[in-house]
Amino acid sequence: MPWGGNSILGIIVREFRLQEKNVNLLRSDMKLRYFDAPDLAHVNKGGYRFINAVSDFATHAAPLRETASFKENLFQRTYEGNALIDRAYELVVASA
Repeated sequence: MPWGGNSILGIIVREFRLQEKNVNLLRSDMKLRYFDAPDLAHVNKGGYRFINAVSDFATHAAPLRETASFKENLFQRTYEGNALIDRAYELVVASA
């Protein structure tokens, strides 16, 4: 499966330079997790690896701006279903 990070963290409309910079930082972090994560080294590059990299990114990446309720919000997104992980699953299913 080709790298799908641009489909998940896309810039729909040209926004402010800071937002573009932040999205590019997030993309590079997700790419690093897909290509270089030591816990995924034994997994072939494909859908399973992609979903695991996105899941790792969605639940373990340091936020760009950490608020007082960051941990509660992360737990809530994990409990209720993380939209980023759901989108990654949809991309994998669509490519199959």
